[in-house]
Amino acid sequence: MSLSQCIFARGNYKAHFLPQGGYEAVAGLLFNGLTVDAYLLEFDSPRAGHFTPLRFMPTGRRVVLGPISTKTPILENTDPLMRRFDEAALHIDPAAICISPQCGFASTIGGNPLTISKQRAKLSLVVETAAAL
Repeated sequence: MSLSQCIFARGNYKAHFLPQGGYEAVAGLLFNGLTVDAYLLEFDSPRAGHFTPLRFMPTGRRVVLGPISTKTPILENTDPLMRRFDEAALHIDPAAICISPQCGFASTIGGNPLTISKQRAKLSLVVETAAAL
């Protein structure tokens, strides 16, 4: 498998998606084949798989977990997000983990079904969770 074959987009058009599945099949090549400072990964739903592929992450790189969905107006709770962080920390140095929404609020012109106030609430949740971590 070449590096170009393992770069993929999951899609996020009007809260619909294309592929699903974890990062396991591409993690070794992706994390070790690119010279970048950070990887922004979506982990907002079971379709992203588990955190075990993070074991392939080289030292000195950051992982920006995206456990907060921009596809739904439902606001996540801090406690489950903290548990997800703890799960990820079993596979990578906790100091290398950052948190963000899983994607932008309008990846396409169609956007996602979130009002401005819901978007603000999700961003506040990022700040609140990061401070708690």
